[in-house]
Order: sequence, then structure tokens, then C-alpha cells
Amino acid sequence: MKRILLSITLAMGVAVPFAHANDKLIELSKSDENWVLPGRTYSETNYSPMKQINVDNVKTLKPAWSFSTGVLNGHEGTPLVVNNVMYIHTPFPNTTYAVDLKEPGKILWKHVPKQSAAARSVACCDVVNRGLGYWPGDGKTPPLILKTLLDGHVVALNAETGEEYWKVENSDYKVGSTLTIAPYVVKDIVLIGSSGAELGVRGYVTAYDVKTGEQKWRAYATGPDEDIILADNFNEKNPHYGQKGLGTETWEGDAWKIGGGTNWGWYAYDPDTNMVYFGTGNPAPWNETMRPGDNKWTMAIWGRDVDTGQAKFAYQKTPHDEWDYAGVNVMMLSEQKDKNGKMRKLLTHPDRNGIIYTLDRETGEMVSADKIDDTVNWVKKVDLETGLPLRDPEFGTRMDHKGRDICPSAMGYHNQGHDSYDPEKQRFYMGVNHICMDWEPFMLPYRAGQFFVGATLSMYPGPKGDRQNFTGLGQVKSYDAITGKFDWEVMERFAVWGGTMATAGNLVFYGTLDGYIKARDTRNGNLVWKYRLPSGVIGHPMTYMHDGVQYVAIFYGVGGWPGVGLVFDLDDPTAGLGSVGAFKNIQHYTAMGGGVMVFSLDGKGVYDDPNLGEYAAMNTSAKPAGKAEDKSAKQ
Repeated sequence: MKRILLSITLAMGVAVPFAHANDKLIELSKSDENWVLPGRTYSETNYSPMKQINVDNVKTLKPAWSFSTGVLNGHEGTPLVVNNVMYIHTPFPNTTYAVDLKEPGKILWKHVPKQSAAARSVACCDVVNRGLGYWPGDGKTPPLILKTLLDGHVVALNAETGEEYWKVENSDYKVGSTLTIAPYVVKDIVLIGSSGAELGVRGYVTAYDVKTGEQKWRAYATGPDEDIILADNFNEKNPHYGQKGLGTETWEGDAWKIGGGTNWGWYAYDPDTNMVYFGTGNPAPWNETMRPGDNKWTMAIWGRDVDTGQAKFAYQKTPHDEWDYAGVNVMMLSEQKDKNGKMRKLLTHPDRNGIIYTLDRETGEMVSADKIDDTVNWVKKVDLETGLPLRDPEFGTRMDHKGRDICPSAMGYHNQGHDSYDPEKQRFYMGVNHICMDWEPFMLPYRAGQFFVGATLSMYPGPKGDRQNFTGLGQVKSYDAITGKFDWEVMERFAVWGGTMATAGNLVFYGTLDGYIKARDTRNGNLVWKYRLPSGVIGHPMTYMHDGVQYVAIFYGVGGWPGVGLVFDLDDPTAGLGSVGAFKNIQHYTAMGGGVMVFSLDGKGVYDDPNLGEYAAMNTSAKPAGKAEDKSAKQ
């Protein structure tokens, strides 16, 4: 009946009030004053139409203010800005701050959750957290900040007071399942992924009622179709991707129960298709000999109906993964004409396996699959008709064999960084890893709560880097998904782990592991500005407008997978799942320490008024201490 009344109302041309809180979120995301989602809007393109800061004046960018979180570990993700408040998150202990942008030195509230410190021991690659979610309220339930805790809990906070509104347990850290993902709010649902594939955790995504914390649905990556929640018409447009029964049939015995496929990366949402898009990660264990078969549906791009969780399509990028190419990377939505001139709704995903995939996000049909770099060697090409990778057996992995010079490494030529897309230029700007590896597998038993990997890795710069000095581990690139061409690419000393932000001012911003925030001209890649930060960067930049001034903000705080050697003082080059050797020189360029640095043109900001925030003494009739009455004046 409600749907009928709504149709009649629309037909009469009568204004209809917002039906869902996410309609308010969409409106907030369109405002330059806000940054309410990890990539600014549901398209997750990390693009701002603002150009007060532009390629011509960016050289005058200076710090306007900064904020220290007091936490040393890696700071991934980006702060949120909503209605003149910046919400800042930290890695474990997962503290949240609400900071007043009218006086950024003032903390409106601080939330330090109670959680088990034992979760630190089962975190794969540092105790990072990728961000917060925001729900704008509906008049009955207050606006909420959503956060995940490393020990597996999801917490909703009153956005105005910081008080806990509800709390639920999503994951059991005792079996290795932790939470590092940024909650993703759509309508009145908050989506939560999972971590822990390196410990044999079976991955899933869960939808909760954002107002109550009640579970709405949970969809697994492996197992029976009813657990995976496959729609009746699943992969109907692309039956060659595979359809029913494969979540068990492509595994040996019950191996799917400890088979990985966690999703701890980024989501995107299209209100028109009502689908949420995300990737599932690597199968467990890393040793491919121990899990024969394609191991579906790990390593897949998913399109799910957000209300029911039903999967409309899934495409497995790396069947029977042999290299830990966990496919949880960013999903960026665009509308572009394909090579035949047909306008299409697209999804572009730079994958850890070194391939950039673009799919039709309505059907899942493959549009393009290009190498991120011409040095990718495990695969010769991807067959666009079948979707299957044509592998090069020279770079496969197997027992009793040490694979050498496999590109990319397990870190991928792309990892957790949140990249950007400029809809005017129709170009993607990507922060890229340039790391290769040697891989030697070994057998091991599964034990709940213990690492279930089964491979020893050595990592080093790719062919374009300096392997002798372990530099040249990263790149930044401009990419056209329709032509498959790169307009420009530049090398960086270390991996560009955090990702990029593009703006209409012909700028792409990003942070570096050696402690800089940089801006390049999006048209040619020329470096036009940089600033030295207190610590290396593994998060992505954001921008917002406040009182007519455009600001650019970024987390600093080295850590994450590339920083585990520095964070935990490791020196075995194979430690940290192989990262310690690759990034052994980070210690010569940066040190730990977390916070937010905020920039504006000429450092303009609220503290231009030096009296802002000054202590004002109370009026008093008492005489100042130590001052005697002057009797001589009366004589």
C-alpha cells in the first residue's frame, strides 16, 4: 500500500519527504562542507568538485591546524566531517574523538571502548582500523557514529554526546576473527565485513539494523548456497562465471569451513540498482596444495541487494589463488561510454593480483581487465569472454618448489589504498605497490586462533625499482578504463599504501610511507607541492569547506602491513609475512606517531584570530594579591 501511495503522489507531482535516512546521507555527501563516507559519496570515487585549492595556488598550502591521537600504530582510512564536526578514529584501542571545527583544539567528546587486548595477538598486519560510519538519525533515533573494535564488536555512538547507543559482537577473536573495516551505512543498515583469513576464518558480511543493532542478514563467501545467499537469477547474465553449488563443490571435503574469503576493505553502493559492491579476500591457507579446486567464492567481486543480501552476481578474479592476492580492494563507480560508444554504469576495481577490472555493475559483465603494470607476470592476460586468467606456470607455486621473482608479491600491486576517479577527465588515479617476491610453501595443521598460512615469503622491489637499495617500491598512475592506457606514471621510494584523492583543481593528493603528503597535476603527473609530516602515511586524504575556506586533511601514523617491522621492531626479512625485508629502509625515513594534519591556502583558518580559545578570567571584585593600598595618594 505504501508503494502504491508513493507512486500516486509522484504522479501528481507532490513533493515526497525523505523515505530513508540514507537519502539524508546522500544530500550531506553532496555538500562541500561534509565528508560522510570513506570516499566522500556512495560512488566511492574520492573526488571533490572543489577548486579553491588548485594547481596554480597549491604551492601556498600550509598547515592550518593539527591533532594528535596519542596512538602509535598505523592510521589507515580518513576522518569524517559532518556539520562542522570532525570525527577521528584510531587503531587499537579504537578511540574516537569528536572535534569542533569552529575551534579545532576543542574535543567535544572522546570514546575509549572496553575491549580485550588479547585481540592484538591475532591481528594479521598491525592493529589498524579503516574508519567510521555515520547515520544521520530519523527524529526518533539520534544521529549515530558507527565503529568497529579489533576484538570483534560493533558499537553505535550518539554522534552528539559520544555515549554508547548499542553494541553487538560480530566476530570471535578467539578463533582469529577480528574487525578492522570501516562500517558502511546504507539506508537504515550498517554493513560490517570481517578479517582473519590468515587464521583460517570463514569470511562473511553482516547487515545490522543501524537503529537497534539487530542482525538483518549475513552472507558467507564459502559454503552452501543458502549461506552465501544466492539470488534465483544469480549470474544469469554471465553463467560462465559459475552459478549454484560451487561454494562447496570447488573445495575438498569441508575445507570451505576454514577457507578464508574475509572482506575487510571498501564498499560502494548504487541507489539505482540497490546493490552494494565489495570484494572477498584470499582463501586459507596460503599453501595452494592444501586446498584443491577453484575455492569459490573467495577472491570475488560481488553485487548484492542491500535489503536482502541476495547476490545478483559474483566474478572470481583469481580462481584457486596461489599468491594471497586478496581481492578486497576499492570499488569505484562511474558512468562512461564503452569502446562501442554505449553509456554504461561501471564498476572499476584495481585488484591485488595486478589487474584492474571494470565490470558493468548492473549485470557483472566484464568490460576490461588491464595490467596495473607491464611487469605483472603470474598472468599473461585475462580472457574477456570467459573471465579466466591465462596463467604463466613459471610463476605458479607448489610444494617442494621455491617460486622466484613472482610479480606482484602477496602485498599486490594494489592493496587497501582508497583511490580516486575524476568524472570530468574520466581518469582513475591510483597509488600502487611495485613489489615482487619469492614464495616457498610448507604444510601445517589448522588450529583455531593460530596463523594458518603455510608459506615463507621474501619480498623486494619490482623490476622498475632499485633492488640493491630496496627502494622504488611504489608508483602513482593515471588510468583510462575504456582505452586501458596510462596517461602518466611516477615512481615513489616506498609503496603508496593509503591511496589518492582527486579534485576539480587539477590535483591528486596522496601520502607516502616516508612521511610526505604530496600533490601532483592530474594532467601530467608533475609534482606541484609536498609537505613533511611527523610520520609516514597509510591513510587517504580528504577535503572539506569550513566558513568559506577549503581544507585538505590526512592521517599520519606509519604502520599497517608495510610498517610491521618498524612497529614491532622485527628484523627477520621473512617476518611480517615477508614485509620486513621489503620495507627494511623505512626506519631511516620516519618514526611512529599518529594524528591528523589539516592544510589550507597560506594556512588560513579559525586561528587567524589569536584570541580564539583563549582563557577568559572570571570577573572578581577581590583585590589582586600582593598589591597594597596606596595611602600617599590620599594625603
